Amino acid sequence: MRQSDPDDPGDAMTSTIFKEDRPLTEAEFLAIGETPERIELFDGGLLVTPAPTPDHQYVSGELKVLFRTAARRAGLFELEAVNVRLQPNRIPIPDLVITREIDFREPVIDASSVLLVCEIISPSNADNDRVIKMQYYATAGIPWYLLVDPVSGELLLYKISDGKYELHASAEPGVPLRLTDPVTVTIDPAELLPPQ
Repeated sequence: MRQSDPDDPGDAMTSTIFKEDRPLTEAEFLAIGETPERIELFDGGLLVTPAPTPDHQYVSGELKVLFRTAARRAGLFELEAVNVRLQPNRIPIPDLVITREIDFREPVIDASSVLLVCEIISPSNADNDRVIKMQYYATAGIPWYLLVDPVSGELLLYKISDGKYELHASAEPGVPLRLTDPVTVTIDPAELLPPQ
């Protein structure tokens, strides 16, 4: 088990937990049920993080509003903070996803139904979003990955190619990002950021 140091703001990752010194199964993970913390399953270990910060949630909410109409026009769905099965025993909770039609009663969405995954970078776990999750999402074959920096407003849109993400487009406040796939929408990063 990894314990965090509450006095270190760069150490907001609470813990990685293994049950009885062995990896958890997906069934054990799902049996935990809903919690106030964000709990993700990575290869049998649980990654537990505190609730996101207000600026993170502001950006997430603004993105969801922007994607909602575009997704509906395309016959797709936008969802925040849902379980996505990348492979057995690997279930992260992306900040936002755009999916094909799914069974809304199921607790987990299969990666094959996800067309775009978005992560909003948290200073405490930026490496997870920029490296680890990016690699996991690419390995699962999710076509698009949108990475958002809530401090600078930078947007980085990656497209999968030969099993890896390649930068497709970028934007910063005042320089909009235009998506045409899987939805058609224009995002000005300046409109995502909370008031200063």
